[in-house]
Amino acid sequence: MWTETLTSFLFIALELTVLFIVISFVISLLQGFIPLEKIESKLAGRNKLFAALAAVAFAFVTPFCSCSTIPIIVNMLKKKMPFGIVMIFLFASPLLDPTILTIMGVILGWQVTAIYLLLTIIFSMIIGFSLEALGFEKFVKQVVMTGYDEQKRRFSLKQAVNETLSLMKSVFPYLLIGAAIGAIIHGLVPTEWVASTFGKDHWWLIPIAALIGVPLYIRLSSMIPISQILILKGMALGPVMAMMISSAGASLPEIVLLKSIFRKELVFIFVLSVITMSTVSGFIFYLI
Repeated sequence: MWTETLTSFLFIALELTVLFIVISFVISLLQGFIPLEKIESKLAGRNKLFAALAAVAFAFVTPFCSCSTIPIIVNMLKKKMPFGIVMIFLFASPLLDPTILTIMGVILGWQVTAIYLLLTIIFSMIIGFSLEALGFEKFVKQVVMTGYDEQKRRFSLKQAVNETLSLMKSVFPYLLIGAAIGAIIHGLVPTEWVASTFGKDHWWLIPIAALIGVPLYIRLSSMIPISQILILKGMALGPVMAMMISSAGASLPEIVLLKSIFRKELVFIFVLSVITMSTVSGFIFYLI
């Protein structure tokens, strides 16, 4: 049993590592052609729909985890960008990592990935505009940001290699953690138990999974292999996707950082919005 677990870990880790390196390198090269300055100008535009789509595009080309988005958020607020657009970016950025989305397509299937992508975009826009319409901008603190430097991107093979290595250095531990957890579940957790406990059509499993995801702070890179094994073991797709979205969309470290720029009312609404977003998305996957 332990031999099977170790073999499974090595296979999952190797597969994810190769995929991550290749995809990260290609995307780093492509980012040199992306006009970030034009995207930022669209964020402050009068057309709200175009600005929202620009925020989603900006989130897509800046693949950060939930904590890493905070300096960008502060910079956007300093530039007096519309509050709703800032919030759209805040919700979408940690969930729209192009590298992880590609790996998700390979591992979980392109149909699941397409639905996930569509739900993330739609819910981020709905929540962002709703918070702006309800006047939650008044709960933003006056903060001064230091140490943030915007760099212009140009096509560079050397830069792509360096960024791939840097990104791999920061993400690789999470890939290994995810592979290890997935291998342990695969080798040691009985398939019958997972299928009988989490594979049934119990609607209450979805909100529970969404609630559990927030304190876990599992990045998408870790959740992909875990989700793959859980689904193979018989766990329903709805709870798996609810946990994936909530764990990547919000985390305890991010909540602590957000308290430095948001008042407690807005922090509470942010967490509630992520849980709602992940729960509703889980139900949609459940129905599909």
